[in-house]
Amino acid sequence: MRSFDPDAGLGDVAGVVMLYQRRLLDHALGVYRWRERPGWTRGSLFLVEHDAQTVAVCGGFGLGAPAAALVMEQLISLGARRFVTVGTAAGLQPELGPGSLVLCESALRDEGTSHHYLPPRRTAAAALDLTDRLGRLLPRAVRGMVWTTDAPYRETRGEVAAYEKALVLAADMEAAALFTVAEHRQVEAAAIVAIADSLVRPRPREDRPETQKALQRALAAAVQALTVGLRHSVGP
Repeated sequence: MRSFDPDAGLGDVAGVVMLYQRRLLDHALGVYRWRERPGWTRGSLFLVEHDAQTVAVCGGFGLGAPAAALVMEQLISLGARRFVTVGTAAGLQPELGPGSLVLCESALRDEGTSHHYLPPRRTAAAALDLTDRLGRLLPRAVRGMVWTTDAPYRETRGEVAAYEKALVLAADMEAAALFTVAEHRQVEAAAIVAIADSLVRPRPREDRPETQKALQRALAAAVQALTVGLRHSVGP
């Protein structure tokens, strides 16, 4: 494995995977060889080995655009230049059930953080090359736009109906902010979300095994896309 220089911060890593679910972080630590870097960020930061390269995995920093943007800024200041975030979202299309994977090509900026980084415009875009790498590794993931909002309990029926009609795929809480931070700081960011529940067919969210399995596939694809990338598919 290429040697890691702690004095270089994260300048030597292939990229960073940011995780929101503690169970997924625990899964990552059970799958990969890792070394912890305590105190480097607000979250828990680990260096994992894959295909003779080093990838940083960061989690435990909370949910929502402000928390994710804060940690991303810290990671950028340490030298990181490529990011993939993996989390959950609520579906906005009837065919997207629990366990469906959505590869976010762009995000509607209906949160506050992104407006501190870029002038007002409707959407923020993911890094195309990194998104394409993930798409080839996850050939059954659906690609398109998501709706990023700060207020998951204030989504109205009118908004849900309008976004469903506009073919927006899912509602999340971070993608738009991370894409704008990345654009402002001139780094790359991509996002994958696993559908955990639905806004068009609302019912109480459950901890579904298919959602956990989808998150694990997304994690494997994220690590692979940041390193050697494209030799094998990692599942649907």
